[in-house]
Amino acid sequence: MLASLSKEMVTGPEWVYEEKYDGIRAVAYRDGDRLRILSRTGQDLTAGFPVIVGDLLELADPDVVLDGELVVFDPSGVSRFQLLQRRGVQGMRTVYAVFDCLRSQGRDLLARPLDERRKRLVELIPKRRGPLMTSRRLPRDGERALATAREKSWEGVIAKVATSPYEPGVRSRAWLKIKVRGESEFVIGGYTPPQGSRAEFGALLVGLYDRGKLRYTGKVGTGYTQDTLRDLGVKMKRLRTDASPFDPPSRVADAAWVKPRLVAQLAYAEWTADGKLRQPAFLGLRIDKKPEECIWARRE
Repeated sequence: MLASLSKEMVTGPEWVYEEKYDGIRAVAYRDGDRLRILSRTGQDLTAGFPVIVGDLLELADPDVVLDGELVVFDPSGVSRFQLLQRRGVQGMRTVYAVFDCLRSQGRDLLARPLDERRKRLVELIPKRRGPLMTSRRLPRDGERALATAREKSWEGVIAKVATSPYEPGVRSRAWLKIKVRGESEFVIGGYTPPQGSRAEFGALLVGLYDRGKLRYTGKVGTGYTQDTLRDLGVKMKRLRTDASPFDPPSRVADAAWVKPRLVAQLAYAEWTADGKLRQPAFLGLRIDKKPEECIWARRE
């Protein structure tokens, strides 16, 4: 189930509010001693998070499905997507922030109201235990919830209708995301040559799909570590192509083009009047998003 973007906070007794995490969406499936963690796109993430797998196998429910976000918190307790790229470094511990229970004790809960699913989730994970935690709930006041997110520099707030069922694969208006930070996903369509001492490439060339055509939205020249430069360089060389994937073609001198298969998470200040990103910075690659989901009409 996916949240729809809302530019304004919603209020009313039917809504509950949760912290919006900046991580990788993941669903955990447990069947006895077997456990899998899958991304939104179906990629198997299990092997990459052994500590979380171990704690999920210790839960008092042998037949359970949980939905949540894999996140790393900075020293201020704010989830940061770019920190996931450095997990395993001392002090960078991944946490599974769980916000829904879709199945429990072999019983399907999809049609049950959110409040009931949340109650079962809290029974399973009553408080933060190791790398597992339930998503942070906020006061049932939309403006206060948004003020808290701004004060704490969270990515945003998720507003949910308390009586809503879980709708797999649906971008529902029963879940709304209200963003505080300027972050979103863009398709990588090429790169510029490296300059000075930088290796691999100079800047990424990114875009969004607009009525089936990849629309160029700008260059991204900051936010890279040596590791991400090297990793991205290897991935993009495998996707090299002679033709620009942008339509109309971007006019960037000496650009190298790649097949539009990779999705980048970017932070940015704002959009310019001609539809380009202002001050974009690279945060990381999204393994849980498909390029065709990056759409101009839904830009944030």
